[in-house]
Amino acid sequence: MHRTFGENKPNQTQSFDCAQDKFFESADRRQKAEYSPRSFALWPGRLRIDRINSLYPVRKPALWKEMVFFAHLITEPLFNTPAKLSNGVYKPGNDQYYNRHISRCSSTVEHSFRKAGVVGSNPTIGFMNLQDKYNSLQQILEELGGVVVAYSGGVDSTFLLKAAVDTLGAENVLACISVGPAEPGSQFERAVKIAKSIGANLKTIEADELSDPNFTANKADRCFHCKSHLCKILLDIAEEQGFKHVIFGTNYDDLDDYRPGNRAMKVFGIRSPLAEAKLTKEDIRQLSRQMKLPTADLPSSPCLASRIAYGLEVTELRLKQIDEAEDFLRSLGFVELRIRHHDTIARIEVNPQDIIKVTTEPLRSQIVKKMKSLGFKFVTVDLQGFRSGSLNEPLSEEEKRKSL
Repeated sequence: MHRTFGENKPNQTQSFDCAQDKFFESADRRQKAEYSPRSFALWPGRLRIDRINSLYPVRKPALWKEMVFFAHLITEPLFNTPAKLSNGVYKPGNDQYYNRHISRCSSTVEHSFRKAGVVGSNPTIGFMNLQDKYNSLQQILEELGGVVVAYSGGVDSTFLLKAAVDTLGAENVLACISVGPAEPGSQFERAVKIAKSIGANLKTIEADELSDPNFTANKADRCFHCKSHLCKILLDIAEEQGFKHVIFGTNYDDLDDYRPGNRAMKVFGIRSPLAEAKLTKEDIRQLSRQMKLPTADLPSSPCLASRIAYGLEVTELRLKQIDEAEDFLRSLGFVELRIRHHDTIARIEVNPQDIIKVTTEPLRSQIVKKMKSLGFKFVTVDLQGFRSGSLNEPLSEEEKRKSL
């Protein structure tokens, strides 16, 4: 990838290769730093761009400003980092410590260009841009051939299904959606409509998670047992119908989260093309908007069992309580929310700016009445607000390691 930067004279340009495999070699890095005061200089913990000139120096002189971006990198050396395992998924040292965080910095750079009015440019400064990642995803899918897609109708699986159908053709893709008490009730009908609009073949499966005592025991590794059960079902379907691989919509952000289900995918040899292509949640939302997918800005809605406090048995009644309670809050206009089930206590999580709405009449009384009608004895509002995976917060690092 070549970028042109203004030098001492406005009409004089300097063009150099910012390709990642060359740019991040230490010798090459030093050479570029010595070549020009307007070159890139890296040091651990920070990415600095010394006085970037516009790609269009005559039209956009405002970009001669100095811009410094913090990339949240590690404080140890960048280029000799050890390879590590993240949730059981191998990630090379350079990828783990560099690409993930710098790609976010790249988004900040792109935003700055857009804010300054540069139209039609895609200044990724040597990092994978969105199109590169999507091209990588298509290449991965082509190598896989026929695939069974674990489909839920959420942001990630819908995008993966669309990409698979576009890349491989509908005849080489089978979407499988699980129905049961652990899945949000409002999600199924929407998911079916979206799959049809994409042109995908859809198969409904009965996962029957509640028949597994390891799942209903609801320990910290519950997700591993649930995902293992689903993997077995999907692998059987793939074999019966002649598909080569089963793929899940795990994205790149998920590799850094506490997700025991990732271990199940590794055990059963399940592929995660989105994560392999380094597509983050925000990347997927952006690409979904470009594809005009209705899920682009849809809030995440994982398995209902993830709302039940660890150690409390997962039952059909408790799952139904959560589903109905969350549907009620959505009917009141709340978008991002969770009902955390602590036996007789319903802990409501909404975005911080919505907390005052929940606790103000007449909604407060309506919410309390509804929650108690569902069987909860006490109704509370979490003052920290909505956050994904809040029930994992009490887990010790040792407990997490055992589950991963």
